[in-house]
Amino acid sequence: MNTMTLRQERTPTARLTGAPRCAPAWRAPLVLLAVGLVACALMPEQLGLLSRLFITALFVLSLDLVVGVAGLATLGHAALFGTGAYAAGIFALHAFPDPLIGLGVGILAGAALAALSGAFLLRYQGFTFLMLTVAISQILLSLAQKARDWTGGDDGLAGFVMGPLLGRFEFDLEGQVAAHYALAVLVVLFYAARRVVDSPFGLAVRGIHENRARMTALGTPVFARLWVLYTVAGAIAGAAGALSAQTNAVVGMDSLSFAFSAEALVMLILGGAGRLTGALVGAAVFTLLHHTASSINPYHWLFVVGALLMLVVLVSPAKAWVWLRRRAGGAQ
Repeated sequence: MNTMTLRQERTPTARLTGAPRCAPAWRAPLVLLAVGLVACALMPEQLGLLSRLFITALFVLSLDLVVGVAGLATLGHAALFGTGAYAAGIFALHAFPDPLIGLGVGILAGAALAALSGAFLLRYQGFTFLMLTVAISQILLSLAQKARDWTGGDDGLAGFVMGPLLGRFEFDLEGQVAAHYALAVLVVLFYAARRVVDSPFGLAVRGIHENRARMTALGTPVFARLWVLYTVAGAIAGAAGALSAQTNAVVGMDSLSFAFSAEALVMLILGGAGRLTGALVGAAVFTLLHHTASSINPYHWLFVVGALLMLVVLVSPAKAWVWLRRRAGGAQ
């Protein structure tokens, strides 16, 4: 056996095939943490906006697992968010106002709803699945309106005060604790989502997205894989809802609305579906654009969003990144 053969055998498969190496799962979360901390330090007067941005990004991240990774089109994802928000708010009002325990309650509530509804929804595909997700969201919205003793009805759930985080950090009026708390949860769950997506389980789900019939022929339990991922997405959406309830001290009916689900889908399209980081980018672009443009013109700011959507449809985010790298002199 000659020297060239030995070198080839010792060469990693990625080098032989020319496939790009995957970045470590912790790199992107660390970058997100650094960017979030810098934003909090540079914009101390906008901590409320940053808290909303972090929570929205977490919600869109959960939607990306369903739409971008699993390929399941949904317009009722707000049901998972709203369930987590109401569960955390009711728990704080009637049981115990500890933020971390309430966060766990929101996660369990979102996961439970996703597991129960997913056992029914995932037996359908395409337009039928889409409409059924809307139906479940509307059913929960109607139940929340009628259960006024628990949810506050159209007035919203309020009157609860969160206890100090970790027993020592009080939620202040400036929003410092809320912003850093939301950022920490976003970073941890983003890391967890990356590990799930990059695992063999996540690769199997991507395979189902690409070709469900072929994965079924290979013996992959398609329904079970999608059900588990849908439950994970529900847990993350429930965490986002719990954060929203805790940091705002109020839960409104809009947390279950169709409009909120549609907005999250728009954010995902803006950032690019299936990459997880696109959910963060899309949420940031939409939230900052909403805040800036609506302050300039509160009646016509949606025209800007419409123009951005048309641009994304005509020029995909992947092509835009390649063009930017070429302009910056980076590798193609």
